Amino acid sequence: MNHEKVGIEMVWQESVKVWESKLPADSDLSAELVTLKENEKNLAEAFSSPLSFGTAGMRGVMGPGINRMNVYTVRQATAGLATLIVGRGEAAKQRGVVISYDSRHHSREFALESAKVLVAQGIKAYVFSSLRPTPELSFAVREIKTEAGIMITASHNPPMYNGYKCYGADGGQLPPEAADIVTEAARKVDLFDVPVVEDATLAESSLFRFIDDEIDSAYLDKLKTVTVNKDVVKEHHDIKIVYTPLHGTGQYLMEKVFANAGFTGVHYVASQKDPDGDFTTVKSPNPEDAPAFVEAEKVGTEVNADVLIATDPDADRMGVAIRKPDGAYQLLTGNQIGAILLDYLLRAKKEQHDLPANGAVVKSVVSSELATAVAESYGVEMFNVLTGFKFIAEKIHQFETEHDHEFLFGYEESYGFLIKPFVRDKDALQASLLLAEVAAGQKAKGKTLADALDNLYDRFGVHLEKTIAKTFPGSEGLVKMKELMASFHEAPLTEINGVEVESVSDILHSVSIEKSGKTTPLSLPKSDVLKYHLANGDWVALRPSGTEPKMKLYIGVTADTKEKATEKLQAYEASLSELFN
Repeated sequence: MNHEKVGIEMVWQESVKVWESKLPADSDLSAELVTLKENEKNLAEAFSSPLSFGTAGMRGVMGPGINRMNVYTVRQATAGLATLIVGRGEAAKQRGVVISYDSRHHSREFALESAKVLVAQGIKAYVFSSLRPTPELSFAVREIKTEAGIMITASHNPPMYNGYKCYGADGGQLPPEAADIVTEAARKVDLFDVPVVEDATLAESSLFRFIDDEIDSAYLDKLKTVTVNKDVVKEHHDIKIVYTPLHGTGQYLMEKVFANAGFTGVHYVASQKDPDGDFTTVKSPNPEDAPAFVEAEKVGTEVNADVLIATDPDADRMGVAIRKPDGAYQLLTGNQIGAILLDYLLRAKKEQHDLPANGAVVKSVVSSELATAVAESYGVEMFNVLTGFKFIAEKIHQFETEHDHEFLFGYEESYGFLIKPFVRDKDALQASLLLAEVAAGQKAKGKTLADALDNLYDRFGVHLEKTIAKTFPGSEGLVKMKELMASFHEAPLTEINGVEVESVSDILHSVSIEKSGKTTPLSLPKSDVLKYHLANGDWVALRPSGTEPKMKLYIGVTADTKEKATEKLQAYEASLSELFN
């Protein structure tokens, strides 16, 4: 009997009974199930539908149930990956899979359970002996030349979450076709009957090996190449920086990264240095949010720091706060950070006569057009891809295969940046190092990162963006989101807040529709995304999240002043909120 199908085809109450009969009586999950039964709504949510694979794998609350992260759903997902690898032959099995994990509860357990499933299928498993960042996992896949990679993480989500990301042989997250194979194979597996080896067998198996220092050393050597102008760093190596890993994986390696580059003025947030699955000092370990910087601000104020840097628990996203003239700190958006990094990088390459004629920058379709203006000002082509860093990784692979462009920079508005493609996912260690160099470069000129941003606005106009997340909780929420998006695809908006829509990019149907009715094919892969291009140059995009029950609304505006841009943002937000309500 396929117990996952049970959860779909019969009432969830029957699925609960199956789990009660299968779970060991003395297991933590069994005890958690007893508690969960006290809340019927939560119980139904945990057992009504299986955890889905989205743009970044699967992610969910930990606990019993097919819609939760637990040993059984992790085994099931790994069985799906094993099916993909076994189908590619003996050589793929021997190349194997490398596995890493973050500081969350059960992360190490889930990593080792994944290894036990792989080894049971004759697939090599390399597991980091202690927690490591997501970008190092991506690097390790390429360095060891494995067939795939697994990262156990829930990124910046609250403490009750965990997740599971799959990577391909190029070090990028699995593309949709491979992810579909994994999902389909996993759905066919009885999650209580996935073959696994025993702990003792795993430890003694020639197919299993712990890794750490050798990969750390190779990764750190590559990170040294991110520095663009060593003279800038040397001149202002004592610039005051505060760094926090937000209780995650970043501390161990970031200390080495800053030291290797020559920065001597880095201060670390003692209350957040150590891994902590409860993320005790923050409500949510998300460097996009100002509250995550409270502890860093205390240290920054004490040492008069120029910049505060925070990375999320798996150290793939980086947030930045810059000091204002009054001594307070201002949080930058992901789009602002991306534009500042890109402008510095391209200018430095141009000054060093190292800017290639075929240079390329890649960003997501919902990221700021300020970066496009910056790239074009240096004669560098901008490429837009779907949301999800896997699509940036695919573009890098295309450049390398076709030899038509040289990758220079990639970013998403959601605080993900990549400078050097020895990693094929967003890399907060690379971004933190380059950001520190930009700050040092500004200091060399007697200026700050705030001045760098103002300079961009002076040259290209004030670009402001905002992302609004509308939550649709529960399984019924997913249905509502699909119905809502379907209605917008069927009847696209013709105006937003009184501003006429010039064209609509309907990426689900691979077509751009002008206001005249003329249509033009789009080359992007199909995805449930709508982007409205307005007559005044502003834009609005809609897409359902691939990992959370949320509808994402993106707004981008341009104006002569910050005040005008802010007014436009607020007006669009009010209009769209009214529409959705």
